Amino acid sequence: MPALVTASDAAHYTGRPVGTIWRWASEGRITRYGTGRGTRYDVMEMTPRTVDEFTGDVTPGEPPPLPDATPRAA
Repeated sequence: MPALVTASDAAHYTGRPVGTIWRWASEGRITRYGTGRGTRYDVMEMTPRTVDEFTGDVTPGEPPPLPDATPRAA
């Protein structure tokens, strides 16, 4: 079952900017549910950020892979 969140929440979860979440969705790396302000993203498709316990440094999660490009038959 998907865990749906806003782009802002997904950005916080991954340690990346909101624009990156939008780009990942447009590239097909993550699934977009809904349209406009009601758009949600499944955090189960994303790698969480890590925060260093001592310094507080944030390391962004790995980007989801690009979808497989199937060659078009001529």
